Amino acid sequence: MDEKKAPTPRVDVKIIKSSSMDTPTVFYEQQKVEKSDKGEQLDPSIQISASDWIPHAIDMRGLKILVDNSTILPQCIRAYKSNIAGFGISVRYAEDYDTETPEMKAEWDTLKQIIALLNMDMQTKEVFENVIRDRETYGISYCEVIRNQAQEVVELQFIIDTPSVDMTYPLRPYVDIEYFYKGKAINRKKKFRKFRQNVGGKTVYFKEFGDPRIMDKRNGEYIGEADAPIDIDDQANEIIEFRIGSMPYGEVRWIGQVLTVDGNRRAEVLNNNYFRHGRHTPLMILVKGGTLTDSAFTKLQAYMDGIEGESGQHSFLVLETDTLETTAAFTDQKQPEVEIKDLAAILQKDELFQEYQENGRKKTQSAFLLPDLYVGYTTDFNRATAQTAMEVTEKQVFQPERTSLAWAVNQKLLNGYRFKHVEAQFDEPDITNPDDIQKMLNITERAGGLTPNTAKALTYEVLGKDGCEDYEGEWGDIPLAYTKTLSQSQQAGLAAEPLGSLSAQTNEPTGQKRESQRQKRVVTDEEIEQLDGQIRKAAVFDADIIPIMLEIRKALKGYREKEGE
Repeated sequence: MDEKKAPTPRVDVKIIKSSSMDTPTVFYEQQKVEKSDKGEQLDPSIQISASDWIPHAIDMRGLKILVDNSTILPQCIRAYKSNIAGFGISVRYAEDYDTETPEMKAEWDTLKQIIALLNMDMQTKEVFENVIRDRETYGISYCEVIRNQAQEVVELQFIIDTPSVDMTYPLRPYVDIEYFYKGKAINRKKKFRKFRQNVGGKTVYFKEFGDPRIMDKRNGEYIGEADAPIDIDDQANEIIEFRIGSMPYGEVRWIGQVLTVDGNRRAEVLNNNYFRHGRHTPLMILVKGGTLTDSAFTKLQAYMDGIEGESGQHSFLVLETDTLETTAAFTDQKQPEVEIKDLAAILQKDELFQEYQENGRKKTQSAFLLPDLYVGYTTDFNRATAQTAMEVTEKQVFQPERTSLAWAVNQKLLNGYRFKHVEAQFDEPDITNPDDIQKMLNITERAGGLTPNTAKALTYEVLGKDGCEDYEGEWGDIPLAYTKTLSQSQQAGLAAEPLGSLSAQTNEPTGQKRESQRQKRVVTDEEIEQLDGQIRKAAVFDADIIPIMLEIRKALKGYREKEGE
């Protein structure tokens, strides 16, 4: 009987498609992106108080007391104030240009006038010096901004009492503002704060800088279109803030050294109390087996009172003692003894906690990233160490601070003027080392890289003169070392080029053509070989300048190819 095979199971596969015919993908270029056009992050200052007004996290007036009583903080703050804003404010062009247009010149003159007239009571740089001083003391500082009828910033007044200013967290609603970048208007949305100042029971309200709304300075309320207009004298001015960090009232740079500053102050008080109330007993008189007579005690007191000055020199002291024995005269009596002990060895010879105070000074000073040279504590330095300290501090501390402050002036305070070509800058000191310049010029001149135009520009820069212009003609860009290799006729041709250009425009002498002069200035193979010989000599005696000489050789060959050879 044949055995039948078991049926093989069958598996069917069905493809089920989504009801939507769109293929799922991670690319959304074809979909319209809808999102918020304003910042949506939450302000942590809302958690501090249920009120709109943010309380001060620390006693700001206590910070001022610590600064006034410190032996290092005033020097650090003064170094910041003098080196960030102390060199003045000037105008510069935002980008390099070939030709100064009337529009650029007009912007230059306008900005220069604005900076000069921002404050009528002091120089504008002094206003920002005060800003830096209070910012480094409290972590924040304020200025009141005053506009004219055209809503242009015309005056900047420093707010002296920084601790008296309170602020709210950024309040809704979002307000449309207009920001200008290189003259082009850009629209943004922003929430603004309110400010108030309380002094002697009187309160005045301010609005944050850039808020276009009208505020009543008496109650801090905004005036809407449906409200009755208020007098211009009752409209609130604006406040612009300069703070460290991102906290509402800023972050004190030296807050981590508060205990150190307070400890140093207490050490100074302890030393002062030692001089005022301490015991300064230089010697001790011991009387054994007796006592001083009344006359001896009186003489000793008078001696101690009158020992000062020349009258106390070469004088002597006689002490008389009485015995304390009461026994009979026929018994042996113990004679009284007088002993004088020197106590000067156990007196405090110098102030206490010197090492603690020195370490505290260094800790506080390090919070400002300042070397000893800037705070007047160093005595063992030379020109090399001083130059290095200044260069490092300029790059790491003062230049970033000047850049940040200049951005606030250009992009916030004066943004409404729509300047396209000019901007304000905080000047910096010239810390260039003349010795380094001399060494560089010596190497460059020997290698043939120094041109008359370069030498002229450096001379103007060292002398502090402006308006340096290149010499007329191409000879000003030809290295002096190469010029020395030319023949006298070729050098005469180079020197006569400006005159030749002038005569070509008027009455050029017969037979004198510019083509012939150009032929005389062509770099020949012989001159290239001479330079190669100099390079071979440098390889033996001065290998440091070989890369520079090779670049010069390359430039000369390029110059020859440019002339058509």
